[in-house]
Amino acid sequence: METSLFQIRQRESFGFSAENPTGTREGGTHAKDCEKLRPCIDIEPGETVVLCDTDGPGMITHIWFTGYVGHSFVMRIYWDNEEFPSVEAPISAFFGCAYDENFKDRDGKYVVLNAATMLTAPGRGYNSYWEMPFYKHCKITMENRGEQKQTLFYMISGWHGEIPEDSGYFHAVYRQEHPVQKGRSYTVLDNVEGPGMFAGVCFSSGMNGNNTCWVEGEIKMYIDGAKYPSINYTGTEDYFCGSYGFGNDIILNKYQTFSGLYTGLYAILGDNEEFYNQQQRFLLYRFHVKDPVYFSKNFKMTMDNLGWTGPRYDDYTSVAFWYQQKPGKLPFELPADAEMVMK
Repeated sequence: METSLFQIRQRESFGFSAENPTGTREGGTHAKDCEKLRPCIDIEPGETVVLCDTDGPGMITHIWFTGYVGHSFVMRIYWDNEEFPSVEAPISAFFGCAYDENFKDRDGKYVVLNAATMLTAPGRGYNSYWEMPFYKHCKITMENRGEQKQTLFYMISGWHGEIPEDSGYFHAVYRQEHPVQKGRSYTVLDNVEGPGMFAGVCFSSGMNGNNTCWVEGEIKMYIDGAKYPSINYTGTEDYFCGSYGFGNDIILNKYQTFSGLYTGLYAILGDNEEFYNQQQRFLLYRFHVKDPVYFSKNFKMTMDNLGWTGPRYDDYTSVAFWYQQKPGKLPFELPADAEMVMK
């Protein structure tokens, strides 16, 4: 939803945080200057906390999290008073950091994802800039599925005001296969009912077996019940807009990271040049901001796990993002918290 910054709109801004949990005008802290009263919240094991609860119409424009940033925190978003969530994912995977127990990358730095719709800043400041319109109501919750009390700092901001009649609802769903079944494609998204638009994916892979090329697998998109793919990429690195193994070819023999507005292989964990090295892991994203994939009835997307020598059995983890005309139930269920541990 493009709007020039200089255009004055009939909108009312809001911001939900620990200091203003109601997100209302004058609902923030009554503290003195340079005094903190409630900068964060604690969430007990098994507890679900409502972070944002507001009537529409309006738009969520920014979400920021820090504190505990692991897979035991699961974010859910409910649109227009539906009982089921349209967004459900561990926050680490949602923000592209599925290997959340690894803070530093191959080069000993904090991982940094710097895209148009998402930013993971040094120290794990999670930021979403996905536009999320709603007509009647928006509720955002955080569940602690772990065994320990954890701390959350947060800010959820947006505005109330009229939205276009053709606005779709934002959706996101988590999925993993640890490992991928050898010789079978990995399903990123399926059973999504249209009309809608596929908007992208955050993707993580962990190498099993040798650490040679794993990016020969094709990405296939099946639109409106088609038997064969309508959009068919030639390889995994090609879908993420790179080539020749992101540099792991005859020239460099080493993967090179990059982070752009809409796509990137933004972090590598583990170094395959070390003797007896640990399992190598790759963090990638592809956001279809400029090349959205439209569907009228339904949508399916798969990824092959394929290397130079044939099918592989690596660990794949993904969060898919899309918009659809009505809030819809998610096609996959979350695995147990213990099944998400990835070191």
